[in-house]
Amino acid sequence: MASPELTLPIVVIGAGAWGTAVAVQLAGRTQQGCVNLWARDAQLIRALKQDQENRRYLPGIRLPQQLGLASDLAQVYDLWRKQVQAHRQSQPQQSLHGVVILATPVSGLEEAATSLMQHLGPAQPGEAIIWLAKGLALGDAAQAQSTADLKWPHEIVQRCCPGWPAAALSGPSFAQEVARGLPAALSVASQQLQWARAIAQSCHGGGLRLYPTDDLIGVELGGAMKNVLAIAAGVCDGLALGANARAALLTRGLAEMSRLGHSIGARPQTFMGLACLGDLLLTATGDLSRNRRVGLALARGEPLADIVRQLGHVAEGVSSAPALLALAERAGVDVPITATVCKLIAGQWSAKQAIVALMDRNMRDEFEG
Repeated sequence: MASPELTLPIVVIGAGAWGTAVAVQLAGRTQQGCVNLWARDAQLIRALKQDQENRRYLPGIRLPQQLGLASDLAQVYDLWRKQVQAHRQSQPQQSLHGVVILATPVSGLEEAATSLMQHLGPAQPGEAIIWLAKGLALGDAAQAQSTADLKWPHEIVQRCCPGWPAAALSGPSFAQEVARGLPAALSVASQQLQWARAIAQSCHGGGLRLYPTDDLIGVELGGAMKNVLAIAAGVCDGLALGANARAALLTRGLAEMSRLGHSIGARPQTFMGLACLGDLLLTATGDLSRNRRVGLALARGEPLADIVRQLGHVAEGVSSAPALLALAERAGVDVPITATVCKLIAGQWSAKQAIVALMDRNMRDEFEG
């Protein structure tokens, strides 16, 4: 079946691997200039135009001719709003008329959202934000004293862009595969279910199947915690502990995720869904996973600073692990795998010490914790 044509004006802010992949996937189903990709680095944009490929972040994927490329933020936002106005006039029966996709890591989300508000101001009818970041920020502090220091992506977006309809796009999705148009299924999560449904309805196609949900906190927790668990799985595989050990680790990790999710109000069924179980399976076992590669390198005894530098991309599990541990400690929830990953990345334990510590924990009933 042919994919439906996408007429929705979309601007993607951030030309890393995932931002480029989403832009490529969507632009392949649009008319010229309906989807635009912005990067701060003008040199990168020039290279993208010349090579018709993002060789720095997504090599081997040809950029569609329909995809617009820009480094002038004011210009690209001005173009997008004009396109939204035209869409609103031509298709007044639709509830969604334009989307801004913030394709930054959690560390860059506040800047991107603040900039959006400065350029666009309040949302006009039918305008919405999607963010792609998966993680949890711990303020500037390892010594944070309250849960107010912990910032979920939706809290950052709501504070910086008050009144804007917003949603998270999350789930099992390697950038290379999505950009190639291979089948993928993702969650679109918003506290306003009608917006999640409108985004899913408008953007599905081209191998991309979207499932709306209003359990935003559950989806965000899954997106953050699966990266931490993927680091642990990489350590397990790096030490050649076997398939049995990895299966046990992932199962106990999912239980850990569910316990913490329950404590913050997430729905139990979300943890069996795409953004939790699905993304965990992919990130913990797939060779394209950056977080798994961090774990593999830790198992070889490499220093974390060297691992991150050689990776060349953000591995969100490294920054999310301390934040998730702080959240769990304040909620009184036991998260032994997350705590172990924190000791590993802090250099307090070796990989072998971490495994011994997990295996030597006191016995307890399976569903006790």
